[in-house]
Amino acid sequence: MPQSLYWNLDKDDKELCEEIRAGIPYYTMTDDNGTVIEQVLIPISDELQIHLKRGRKGEYTFEMIPVIYQKVEDIFALPVERSPYLDIIKATNNPLLAHAFVDAFKKSFDFTRLRKGEKIAIAYEEKIRLGHPWGLPVIKAATIHTRRKKTWLFRFGDRYYNEKGREVEGFLFRKPVNHVRITSRFTLRRWHPILHRYRAHLGVDFGGRTGTPIYAAADGRIIFAGRLGGYGNVIKIRHRDGFMTLYAHMHKFRRGMHKGKYVKKGQVIGYIGSTGMSTGPHLHFGLYKNGRPINPLGVIKVTKKSLYGKRRKEFIRYEKSMKKRLEKAVESNKRPKKLDDLSRIDYCVDDNTSKGG
Repeated sequence: MPQSLYWNLDKDDKELCEEIRAGIPYYTMTDDNGTVIEQVLIPISDELQIHLKRGRKGEYTFEMIPVIYQKVEDIFALPVERSPYLDIIKATNNPLLAHAFVDAFKKSFDFTRLRKGEKIAIAYEEKIRLGHPWGLPVIKAATIHTRRKKTWLFRFGDRYYNEKGREVEGFLFRKPVNHVRITSRFTLRRWHPILHRYRAHLGVDFGGRTGTPIYAAADGRIIFAGRLGGYGNVIKIRHRDGFMTLYAHMHKFRRGMHKGKYVKKGQVIGYIGSTGMSTGPHLHFGLYKNGRPINPLGVIKVTKKSLYGKRRKEFIRYEKSMKKRLEKAVESNKRPKKLDDLSRIDYCVDDNTSKGG
């Protein structure tokens, strides 16, 4: 395929091309002889994929189209036998769900207090694409019933709250810059009403003056420091629990920042700039969980807060509904669905379609 296809893209599409990740399955369709590529599908997020298509005259076009998936939900309860993590895996064959449950409660519950026979209950949703999990499971609500008390957790918006509507402390990350404004927010998929095409912005942009310090959002090890296409000067940091942060369009790196270096939370790693495909000085900050882009504003601590007014009323209605469903699951000892039993979407894939990663 001609490289001009990439170089002729606008800056937003070039930036999205930097989101292509190693290990993510992509699909190609060839002609009857298997020699000419007719179409390519490359996912860049849970919601959008790059679609490259060959026209009648041999030219290729580039567009963003939605990823087709099926959303499934389940609610279940389990008695604790060994640990919630191991028990969830055994019951569901879904390690990502087990990890999501433990991760959600890690700052609000001490799992060493759990005893055999005490119960947990989970309401969650998950995406299935081509018969396989797609993206990360989302814990909608969960509870841990011990002999002494019941601990509740409810996902409302992008954050977790307890039954009183107070935000649960569970933040690993800090803001990467101070005293700057947000100029562009995170969106996985948005239909542009004027351009009549899908757009995405897989990070948060912080506008600021050139030279403004950029801080490591959490402890971790630098896995990349250099030039990266439309993102310009980039640093990537790997953190614990499958997280990775990306800092793009940097003016320059702080001296000593290189691949393999361990950095501490709050340490200056570089400075705001306008390198790459950028119209002005800003920091593009990306956050990834197991290779998937997620909204940084959902996990960055700004202030610990409670819900008030209309939002609190909405939360109370949601909390009562989910609590009732979880209690019913505990009382009936509702068993979970196995990951292998989740519904599949039927696709027609012929001999000329290949899969890579």
